[in-house]
Amino acid sequence: MPARSIASGTISFGLVAIPIKLYTTTESAKAVRFNMVHQKCGTRVKYRFYCPTDEEFVERDELVKGYEFSKGQYVLFSMDELKALEPEPTNAVEITEFVPLEQVDPIFYEKTYYIGPDQGGGKPYKLLAQTMLDTNRAALAKYAARGKNYLVLLRPFKQGLVMQQLRYQDEIREFSEVPIEDAKVTKQELKLARQLVDQTASEKFQPDQYEDGERQRVWDLIERKIQGEEIVAAPEEEPKAQIIDLMEALKASLGEGDAKAAKSKSTRKPPRRAAPKRAAKKKAAAKKVASRKK
Repeated sequence: MPARSIASGTISFGLVAIPIKLYTTTESAKAVRFNMVHQKCGTRVKYRFYCPTDEEFVERDELVKGYEFSKGQYVLFSMDELKALEPEPTNAVEITEFVPLEQVDPIFYEKTYYIGPDQGGGKPYKLLAQTMLDTNRAALAKYAARGKNYLVLLRPFKQGLVMQQLRYQDEIREFSEVPIEDAKVTKQELKLARQLVDQTASEKFQPDQYEDGERQRVWDLIERKIQGEEIVAAPEEEPKAQIIDLMEALKASLGEGDAKAAKSKSTRKPPRRAAPKRAAKKKAAAKKVASRKK
């Protein structure tokens, strides 16, 4: 079944205009979603807006949007004023420059869309995609749509193009804000870590080798619930002992060290949980029955 486009537009490539269509890259139907339902009657509930000052529910036609410029103080905007704030949705993708693809760090990536040619745009679309592939470059562009100006990246993908919606520089936090403990790594530790990486390395990314097992487990539980089964949470597992000696952990990972020796240097295991009172009562009752049979 052919994909359904979500928007159309035009890529400006010099004096060349390429009519395009945008498509989503993800399957939203794969996600597991739960709704808020009234337990008494099984009806999905609706959200209502409540005003704590007037202590009453407010209908949608009584709502306006406002910007909080000071604590608890808002400047209000009408719908016409909000429209004046929005840029004109030209749906034009205006290429500003071409850059080496590896120069754009994935931290800037926000959303991804497939780009396909619209009617009459097949040849220039192929030309742009092949040129970027041959030069290993991507195109930075401005894209005005849905009341916002976006910074986007066009890059070659398989036989065509994809559009990455990018975050602006001022939307990215500085990594220097992340506290990192000062630590020294020895040459031997680096050598063992490199061996561990080489041991589990692959030459290419194979996403089909991975699947969301947790999502499938939830779907299975939902199906059992639909069939009338009662769902019981699995008992929590005791936390595993953590290896605190880095060298022993690396050796154990490589299979070079004795795993038992590594565990002996681990933190003390947490004490086992005491048996629940119900289980203790059952055990006592069983002893009484056994004594009576004797």
